[in-house]
Amino acid sequence: MLPDALERRYTPMLGFPPDFNRVGGQVAEDGDNDSKSDNAGTPRSRRWLWLLIGHSAVGLATAGAVLPVLPTVPFLLVAGWAYARSNPALRERLRNDPRFGRAVREWQDRGAVPVKAKVFAIAGMSSGFTVLALSSPGYLVLGGVGTVMMAAGTYVVSRPTPSADDKT
Repeated sequence: MLPDALERRYTPMLGFPPDFNRVGGQVAEDGDNDSKSDNAGTPRSRRWLWLLIGHSAVGLATAGAVLPVLPTVPFLLVAGWAYARSNPALRERLRNDPRFGRAVREWQDRGAVPVKAKVFAIAGMSSGFTVLALSSPGYLVLGGVGTVMMAAGTYVVSRPTPSADDKT
């Protein structure tokens, strides 16, 4: 827990107005500021942990936007999950992002994965497995990695596809 002077200074930098109740998304009234937990009963230290996870995931997603090997949307999904527990306003900001918001909304609302993402996921896993097989790690490693990749690929392909008429 931060001392009050530090919290007043740094919470706006972290996405909060100074008097923001971080879980409920409401401005705290006088006397509502419980130093141990918020109105929903979430301890303050846990809210900061969720916020740290969310900010870290957004940082990795930002790096993934420019690096070809690092994914972007999965990190944004983690950020949305963490922000839902720490600051719903930041979660909504992610959901309404003009570039990635639709993919985040589709996943959070329906568990839907676009066809293009499915193709890239299967192609990435296939090429990764091919590189692994060419490096001759042994049958046990190939079998384990192949089993995990088959399970992940089956899961990704089995997810629904976003409807074509819902382009919002």
